[in-house]
Amino acid sequence: MDIAQDPFRQANYLFRKAAYDRWHRQQSKQHILRSQLGFTEVSPSRPKACQGCEHYHGIAYGYSRADRTILVCGFHPFGWQGDICPDWSALKD
Repeated sequence: MDIAQDPFRQANYLFRKAAYDRWHRQQSKQHILRSQLGFTEVSPSRPKACQGCEHYHGIAYGYSRADRTILVCGFHPFGWQGDICPDWSALKD
């Protein structure tokens, strides 16, 4: 059977496309609402001591939201708790 004529493949594609369109429409509505309410600034998720550091990783690992853990950096996996990190290094461009 030709891939172009496979009805299941085409149906799956159409369902995924419709789901993405719904998600995108919802995100657009939320963005508009946030801007109307004055929530245009997104607070940084990066700890204050880690801003501008080249060692910052900031990716969350885990399969579900309940189990997800963010890895801040290799030196301090949960982030430095003080104001000045002893391992801070400026970003290299």
